[in-house]
Order: sequence, then structure tokens, then C-alpha cells
Amino acid sequence: MKLKLPGLALAVSLCWGSLTTADACTHVTLTGTDGTVVSGRTMEWETFDLQMNLHVIPRNSEFKSHFMPDNKAGMTWKAKYGFVGIDILNLAFSGAMNEKGLNALMLYFPGTAEYQAYDPAEAADSITAADLVEWVVSRFETVDQVREALASMKVVTFSDPSVGGQVDMHWAITDAAGKQIVVEYVGGSLHVYDAPLGVMTNSPSYDWHLTNLRNYINMRPVAWPDMKISGMVLKPIGMGSGMLGLPGDITPPSRFIRAVAFTQTARKTTGAYDTARELFRILDNFNVPVEEVKPEELKAAGLDPVRFSGTQYTSAYDVSNLVLYYHTDNNRAVRKVDLKEIDFGSMDKPFTMSLRGTDEGIIDVTPK
Repeated sequence: MKLKLPGLALAVSLCWGSLTTADACTHVTLTGTDGTVVSGRTMEWETFDLQMNLHVIPRNSEFKSHFMPDNKAGMTWKAKYGFVGIDILNLAFSGAMNEKGLNALMLYFPGTAEYQAYDPAEAADSITAADLVEWVVSRFETVDQVREALASMKVVTFSDPSVGGQVDMHWAITDAAGKQIVVEYVGGSLHVYDAPLGVMTNSPSYDWHLTNLRNYINMRPVAWPDMKISGMVLKPIGMGSGMLGLPGDITPPSRFIRAVAFTQTARKTTGAYDTARELFRILDNFNVPVEEVKPEELKAAGLDPVRFSGTQYTSAYDVSNLVLYYHTDNNRAVRKVDLKEIDFGSMDKPFTMSLRGTDEGIIDVTPK
């Protein structure tokens, strides 16, 4: 299976230069009091429609990597597990979860990603960065298995006219037990980090964000007490003094700090949708507006400008109960896909539908 549409080459290359501000994805994780683990993310692309699709992939599906840097064929493999995923531009999966509860999310990593050196002799055992999500969820059950497998294989650059250059990405991977890792390629080497905070944004590298987090150890969920200075009593002006100094901009370092603050102070939740609902509430804090674009150029390239929000979808993967929840910029109603209701072994072909679907509009509850 290969999701690339070459016809998008000109269209995407027109807008790739704006991605340093346009792609501001945020990943957070919540654990309910009953142990339910939900991994979620926002998908930002503030210029044109990502043409997102929802895919249901059967077991035993055949996959092949995108072409290698020298246009040789890369790795081919067969899916051990069925999965549900969301793709962007028919090019790559931005997120997916398999029938065992393993979830992989791909986030933008600009100016920092540098993949492993490509060796033509190893082409058949290599995948590109654009293939990693589907490779992970189609083959593995736990993050430990993923960590072990990554140590003995090559992930090389994906550069294509469709994206106007190298695709800079890193990944957050969560399994049904709630164990999480962050996977990055920096300086041509693989880096795998344990990620107990369950948070990731974009550049710089994950270890840098953890160091920066130490600048905000004063954050707390309760107000600071009154302070006496020269006989005067200074009281907080209003509620929220415990979060005084919390950065509010949409840069990756600031979003990382806010994501940690909001998840660490989230209300206690119980069960599947209650935990997903709280995750959606938190991720709503990271929605971004539409950028200034030139609609005529986008339409000439065959693409539709984003109309409602730079955050085109928000997803929540309940890895404990095998349910994907999501809402989109054109329809804020939460929809779900229950993987337990899908017989991945009997499907004869993948199922695909537009992620956005139709906009049902506002529900009128005016008394008649």
C-alpha cells in the first residue's frame, strides 16, 4: 500500500516554505483514574486543505516504502495487525492505532531532523520517514518492540517534489500499557527517549524541551499565598497566580510548557470518553488561526484554502479501549471509530472515507 499522489507536487511545493509557522502540532496524553490511557494530537496546517482521510487497514495488507533517495525500491512488508489511521495529502499517515492498542503519531520537526545515511546496498531493508507510522502500527504491539526494531533498521530521508524538500518529522509512540517513547533522528543518529510526561510539540529536540521545562518549576495548580513586604500585604490580583509566567504564544517551546502544565493539572477522569473529553478540552487551548494566504494561487494549484481554522483536526486515541475519537475544523461534533467492532481479519480491502465528512451544522433545540 502506498498513499502518494504525484499530482500534488506543484501544489504542496507552493506552500512548503510557510510550514515553519503553519505546522504547530501538539501531542498530549491523559490517564484516567481507572487506568484508561488516551493519546491525542492537534493537526495544524494553516494554509490549505490537507485532504485528510480516515483509513481502516486489514491484516495481511501489503506495504511498500516510498522510493529511496536514489529512486530504488525500499522495504516491502505485510501487516501483522490491522489498524485505523488518518493520512494527510494521500502522502503519509499522521497518526494511527492498531488492534493491539499501539498508537504512533507523526509531528513536524523542522530544521532539526537529520535521518540515517542511505546505503543503496541496504535499500530493501530501509524505509523513509514518511513510512514510519504505518510500519510501526502494522508490525508491532509494544513500544519495547518498536525500540528494538528501530535499532537494527534504517530510516532515511524522504525528499520529493510533492513536498518541495526533505520531510522533517519525529514521532510519539504509545502502547496499550501506557508506555510511551519519542523517536527522533538528529545528526544522522537514532534517538529514543522514554516519555512519561506524554507531551510533545516540535523543534528543538525532545531533550532540549525537558531542559527548558526546568525554567518553569514554579508552576503550580493552586494560588500563591499572600506575601508581606515592608509591612504591606500583597495578595494575588485574582485567580490563577500559580500559573503566573505561563507562556502563551504558539511557538513549540511555549506549547510544550503549556501542555505539561495543563495535563499535570487536568481534572480526574474515569473511563473511556470522559478521559477523551478532558483531552479534547486541553487540546482546544492549542487551536491556531488561519494564516494569511493567497487563495487564487492555491486554487490555481488545485488546492482549497483552509476556511475555518489552522487546526484542521484533533484526534484522541484511547489505547486502552481501542477507540479513535476526532473532530474537524468544519464539524466540531466528536466522531468515533471503535476498533473492537472491526473484523480486521475478514476485510478483503482497505476502507477509506474523508475525515471531515459532511457538516451537519447547528442542532436547533428551540422549543416549538
